[in-house]
Amino acid sequence: MNRRRFLAASALAGSAALAGGAEGAAPEGAGTTPPEVTRILAKYVVSAKPADLPEPVRKEAMRTLLNWFAATLGGAKNEAVGIAAAALAPFFGNAQAHVVGRTERPDMLNAALLNGMSSHILDYDDTHLKTVIHPAGPVVPAILALSEYLAGRSENRKFVAGRDFMNALVLGIEAECRIGNAVYPEHYDAGWHITGTVGPFGAAVAAGKILGLDEQQMVWALGIAAVQPVGLREMFGSMTKSFHPGRAAQNGLLAALLAQKNFTSSDQGIEAKSGWANVLSTKRNYAEITENLGKTYEISVNTYKPFACGIVMHPTIDGCIQLREQTHFTPDDVKSIDLRVNRLVLELTAIKAPKTGLEGKFSIYYAAAVAIVEGSGSELQFSDASVKNPVTVALREKVTATADSSVAEDQVRITITLKDGRKLEKFVEHAVGSVKNPMSDHDLEVKFAALSDDVLSSDQAEDLMEMCWKLETLPDASQLAKNAAGKA
Repeated sequence: MNRRRFLAASALAGSAALAGGAEGAAPEGAGTTPPEVTRILAKYVVSAKPADLPEPVRKEAMRTLLNWFAATLGGAKNEAVGIAAAALAPFFGNAQAHVVGRTERPDMLNAALLNGMSSHILDYDDTHLKTVIHPAGPVVPAILALSEYLAGRSENRKFVAGRDFMNALVLGIEAECRIGNAVYPEHYDAGWHITGTVGPFGAAVAAGKILGLDEQQMVWALGIAAVQPVGLREMFGSMTKSFHPGRAAQNGLLAALLAQKNFTSSDQGIEAKSGWANVLSTKRNYAEITENLGKTYEISVNTYKPFACGIVMHPTIDGCIQLREQTHFTPDDVKSIDLRVNRLVLELTAIKAPKTGLEGKFSIYYAAAVAIVEGSGSELQFSDASVKNPVTVALREKVTATADSSVAEDQVRITITLKDGRKLEKFVEHAVGSVKNPMSDHDLEVKFAALSDDVLSSDQAEDLMEMCWKLETLPDASQLAKNAAGKA
């Protein structure tokens, strides 16, 4: 075939592909064309108003924000965040936004990256249990930095009201979780870290809402976000896992900024045959994205962690602590510990001999042992020192874990056999922190106080907590970030 004929044939093929849109991409299989998913989502987001949010949704947004600040303040002084800040410092642009719990004040894109990392490094952040997405991690850093930037401009200054910040937060979480619902679990099973891959959508929607994007610009923002997925499950147990939500926040914010200036993308970034959903997953259900928009809210099923580790280990920690408190046995009394867990537990947390605190967050064997030895699962139990504790190491080696198809992701069956022959058994039906057994407002306040204690002054911490609870009445949401800046 000569060059002219080749180019003509290529053009015809390209036209056919565009005309066909995402043919064969719907869950029903080949021969069906999905609706204009990207545009439907964009149209909804652009039209959604703060007044549309039901009171329970507004309350959950405040709980989500308070938990995000707790986790981010706790992670602010972590070694990984310090390394990242030092590496990026020579390239910081104009001082535009604060880094929560720290003294750096970089440009807003780098602030979004660092705050996203801080929020996730302890694995203490919120979790959408249906998809194991950490919803606030990519969304809050993007709109927090953007709010500061807009308020700090010398010209065209804009103050983002708390109610608008809340609306953007809810819509960003709605977008990322709905897109996650559409491809879970196949997308996750392929090895993607779903928080990093759907996070750019959430950050783009939230930032785009604050920037006032119109429908076409929001379509473009979603398309630009679609080409920036980040995150592999291979990185669990390393510093790079926390990079995923940070980069997602940065990528989504960038997508919104580009779209605001009419930087174009495909109008079918999500659903096209070569779009995000078809390239990154073997199965899609677009109804999860488009149905009941504005009627149901994914933030309503958001959950908050009582333990600083992978969410699938929480039932085991919960159950082991309960048995410890109920029967008062000691680690020396234990002959063996048998865990019957959901198969996802062994996929995600099968590190048998963790060497660092980060690895301990993904070791179901260590989790059971440290819960019995120390009676807790806070960030202190996932330090390098705790992982190397000889008593915990010895007990860890007595733990076995078996996948059981009858056990759900928030459940566990524990059998502890003692040296005197007694068997202690516990079935955790719904772990503490789950949708069916949620953390209370008081629990979240205690968590916030513990994680902010060494980072903020007591007055700062008290003021920041109050601002989270009064979010929708704040005249200027940028005050949140200013109040969360670290002590010099």
